[in-house]
Amino acid sequence: MPATRREIVIEALEFRPPPYVPWSWDPTQDCAVKLRAHLGVDDLWHWLAPHMVTGGAAIAGRSGEVRPGYWRDAFGVVWDKTIDVDIGTPCDWPLKSPQDLARYEWPNADDPRAYEHIAGFLTWARGQGLFTLFNIGFSLYERAWTMRGMEPLLMDMLERPQFVHELLDAIADENLRQIRHALRHDFDAFLFGDDYGMQSGLIMGIDHWRTFIKPRLARMWAPIRAAGKYIFLHSCGRVDSLFDDLVEIGLNCFNPFQPEVMDCPALIERYRGRLAFHGGMSVQKVLPFGTVEQVREETRRLLSAGARGGLIFAPSHAVPRDTPPKNLQAMQEVLTSFSGGACSARL
Repeated sequence: MPATRREIVIEALEFRPPPYVPWSWDPTQDCAVKLRAHLGVDDLWHWLAPHMVTGGAAIAGRSGEVRPGYWRDAFGVVWDKTIDVDIGTPCDWPLKSPQDLARYEWPNADDPRAYEHIAGFLTWARGQGLFTLFNIGFSLYERAWTMRGMEPLLMDMLERPQFVHELLDAIADENLRQIRHALRHDFDAFLFGDDYGMQSGLIMGIDHWRTFIKPRLARMWAPIRAAGKYIFLHSCGRVDSLFDDLVEIGLNCFNPFQPEVMDCPALIERYRGRLAFHGGMSVQKVLPFGTVEQVREETRRLLSAGARGGLIFAPSHAVPRDTPPKNLQAMQEVLTSFSGGACSARL
């Protein structure tokens, strides 16, 4: 019988029936403020009782607030965070033309200071019995379009494909430096964030995805698989047309698993033994607009679908501000009741 939350996640990833379906989810900053007020707590950590925790490299570079609400990241991208305070929207790009790539200075992913905190982080996570992921956000396509602009990058795929190959190779090399450092530590998994989808399908189409994205994912994932670690991918939108390709190159778990564009229970069954999923609860319909009982019913339905393994429960994205706290409380009540109190939330 698995004894820790980490072991329960591994049971789910290995498609063995876990004692209960594990979960891991986060509210956005604005949602967290409302949720803390609703619950009357200052700290949500024990209430959320997550089974997974994510760390990463502290890559230094040209970062800092350039003016109120606007931040430049380590890659030189300026983000407008005046509305979306969690991620923001890119509003200035370092690669304004393909010629800029030749003189672009990459952040130093080999700086040992970027990894100094990891040993302490993993010691704490292991003490909590948590499954650990090393996060490489904006890992390929997203890093490219935030540096170049989305429309210019998509046009480059058609008009300047050699430039796109060179840019994506450079990004993959940058990520591989992080991966090599992270593999010196005992993370359970690596998480890549790279949104390929819209609600209606792939942004760039499957042929361009296979030409530009798939070979670099395979190259980045190879040393991780060789080390026996799990690979997670976050990619919003309707991207289930990629699942077979992703499994082929080594993906273990897909997130966010949006029910608005995918039949989650059917896909859990279809890919059982090949691909696990993290997500499944609607943040566009059920959580923000459903009744408390509808939230409970949908939570129970998803937990039943994952009872034989292959699912880590979560809302399909960080929960936005318009979600009623009472619905989140109802969802968490069902999760903890299915766990038999093993991870009781403070309600």
